[in-house]
Amino acid sequence: MLGFPVRRPAPRPLSSRSTSALRRRIVLGTLVVLALALITISFRESSDGPLHDAQGAVASALQPLEIAVERVARPFRDAYGWADSLLTARSDAKRLKEENDALRQQLIQNGFALRENERLRGLLDFRAGPAFPRDYEGLGTSVIARPTGAFAEAVVVAVGARDGVTLNAPVVTEDGLVGLVTRVYAGSSRVTLLSDEQLAVSAADVDSNAAGIVRHGRASTSTLILDRVPKEEVVEVGDTIVTAGWRSSRLASLYPEGIPIGTVTSVGQTDTDPYKQVQVTPFARLSALDAVLVLVQKPTAAGAP
Repeated sequence: MLGFPVRRPAPRPLSSRSTSALRRRIVLGTLVVLALALITISFRESSDGPLHDAQGAVASALQPLEIAVERVARPFRDAYGWADSLLTARSDAKRLKEENDALRQQLIQNGFALRENERLRGLLDFRAGPAFPRDYEGLGTSVIARPTGAFAEAVVVAVGARDGVTLNAPVVTEDGLVGLVTRVYAGSSRVTLLSDEQLAVSAADVDSNAAGIVRHGRASTSTLILDRVPKEEVVEVGDTIVTAGWRSSRLASLYPEGIPIGTVTSVGQTDTDPYKQVQVTPFARLSALDAVLVLVQKPTAAGAP
């Protein structure tokens, strides 16, 4: 075996496909290296260097081509924008038509409700009570004392009978209802606050029209409760509570309709209680009063039947 010479096969030449792939890789690598070199030189070169001049020359040479491409592409871009705006306009028109139909139906229903309301008022000879603030004047005054003991939930204000204050006059601040005048002297008055356990206010939920009675909170003097609200009524956290201002025959609420009281902060109910448990935080800061408005009825409102 060692005596016979071994013939080695001749090396095969690279195929054209392999050569082409190798050539593309070399060209790509060269271009990448060249691009990195140009970027590095461009960053390091001053603004008046030859590379920047070459860039400006190339940009000037390509500007006519860019303008031509822009002119060719503009009609297509405008056509696309027109078609898109047309589709959007049709969608908006459909939505606006649906909203218009809903508003028209609502207007019709409101018209029926208004006529029905006027008819019922005429049948019942309805007489509304004084409205707030239209039928009242606010008598501004400062808080001069805060009694202790049995009258802890009360304040004394610096206006009285000489100023036109009457018994059971509502008292408010710029935020909402504070309480009721329960004692009138010549030059001062005592105001019992909403947080007093002896005070109760007929109230209503502005959002759902659920009615109840606002009383002092058992847990804290800064919290009130909206009592006597049936379970089937809808009351939600965040709803606004105002005075109801009811009127029946010659009897009427001590508070005019629409005075803000507070906002609902908690709603709950149990299987054994027929009413909801609704907590209300008053708008007025009952524990930090320094000035109030005593509401005095205007002569026309006070003399109304």
